[in-house]
Amino acid sequence: MKQLHSVLVATIVVSGTALLAQNGPQSRDWKDIALADNPRLEPKMPCAALVSQTGYTFSIVSASVVPASGDTPAYCRVSGLIEPEVRFEVGLPAVWNGRLYMFGNGGYAGEALDGPPRQALARRALTRGFLTAQTNTGHDAGTEPLGTFGSSPQKVVDYAFRAVHVTAVTAKTLAQTYYASASRRAYFEGCSTGGRQGLISAQRFPEDFDGIVAGAPVLDFSGTMAGYVQYQKALAAAPLTADAIKTIADAVVAKCDAMDGVKDGVIDDPRRCSFNASADIPRCTGDTPASGCLTAAQLHAVDVIYAPVQRGGATFFPGWPVGAEAGWMPWFFAPNRRGIQLDFGETYFKYLAFGRPKTDYDWMTFDVNADLDKIQASRTLLDATNPDLSRFKTHGGKMISYFGWADPALNPAMGIGYYESVMKATPGTPDFYRLFMVPGMQHCGGGAGTSTFDAFTAVVQWVEKGTPPDTIPAARVVDGKVIRTRPLCPYPQTAIYKGTGSADEAASFSCGVR
Repeated sequence: MKQLHSVLVATIVVSGTALLAQNGPQSRDWKDIALADNPRLEPKMPCAALVSQTGYTFSIVSASVVPASGDTPAYCRVSGLIEPEVRFEVGLPAVWNGRLYMFGNGGYAGEALDGPPRQALARRALTRGFLTAQTNTGHDAGTEPLGTFGSSPQKVVDYAFRAVHVTAVTAKTLAQTYYASASRRAYFEGCSTGGRQGLISAQRFPEDFDGIVAGAPVLDFSGTMAGYVQYQKALAAAPLTADAIKTIADAVVAKCDAMDGVKDGVIDDPRRCSFNASADIPRCTGDTPASGCLTAAQLHAVDVIYAPVQRGGATFFPGWPVGAEAGWMPWFFAPNRRGIQLDFGETYFKYLAFGRPKTDYDWMTFDVNADLDKIQASRTLLDATNPDLSRFKTHGGKMISYFGWADPALNPAMGIGYYESVMKATPGTPDFYRLFMVPGMQHCGGGAGTSTFDAFTAVVQWVEKGTPPDTIPAARVVDGKVIRTRPLCPYPQTAIYKGTGSADEAASFSCGVR
């Protein structure tokens, strides 16, 4: 049991760090623009006096001034607890720009709020004058790793959607008390689980935030887990190796790279490439494992990954687009043959899926045809798939979502599927919600694409200036140097090469529909 706990904690640390890394390039284009109706605000009471705000709904554990350091101004750091176990932290700057900034969580959350990655995110926003807010979503991953908090129905609800909402409400209450002024604007930013939090906030609590950046959202949580079952069954029968992955990735690039008119190692829209594993990947002679080829069983496993999950003869969850193969390790599998999918999928089915823990459940036996109805309650809580965003639109909210086409953790096709469903359900969707697909980008960042961009500043400008993001400038940065720039385009547009100029310069591309 101790060994299992260590494995689970290690998984959280590795994946959580990756999920938080996406915030690095965000707000890089931020300019210090004061709200027209909001002069800079200063505290109207001592920071330490905020401890008296403890009441029936939340408790202030500590409130103390953190001195200015470097670019970070002095601020009042407040930590507390919302019933029953939702921990939160709010940072109130000495001079406030009137905006609330809340950032999301990664994986199964439960992060330590004072951890270096999360504190770095808070400090960056404080430097820009924002009031900051964050939450652990109601459980401690150190004692309840991954989904093991599922034995508590309340903690599941808090993780699913409540914790972000009540933390936002509490942060606004503290702002009103400390500055004697309400927040003029409220923003949320997150990726992966944080992206799901942003979407579900727009769906359930449309007045909480004026602007939302929802990166690579695990919006179809249950569908993602059903897909993990299908992939892990296939890989258990035919494990892949690092050499096999390279062989697959090379074959994909060889067939699909130049289809967009530019041979640059990046596939702009994988759906345009009719890649067939059995036909396009070398098969080992005599079906004997060797370098540079795959056996018949391995080819079948690859076919399963690219194929949709079927239920009753119809597509239940989309097949994985080609182009993400370079990141399959450690998501699909790892050198020890226990990839992140195994940990995330197993903990979901054992602790969250059925409404109560079933620790002896063999999650690999889950059948989407026979068992889906048994997990409906979990789907209702965790899935952020409601396409009706009319209340968020009426509130005046604006949302930008992005997904890397080469994401190996979460299927980017579900991002497109959701956006298209919103287009059908909510008239005028592009007027308040836009999706940006990022060619070559992996999970929340990284990869061969132009994965450094600032969606946060874009959503603030949309909210406050009425300027919709027709493009978002993006760059590929290697060792601190910009080696390529491209425009990111709102779906269904893509960046199309004009036919002249350097393929590494954004000016050589324009947004359009092929």
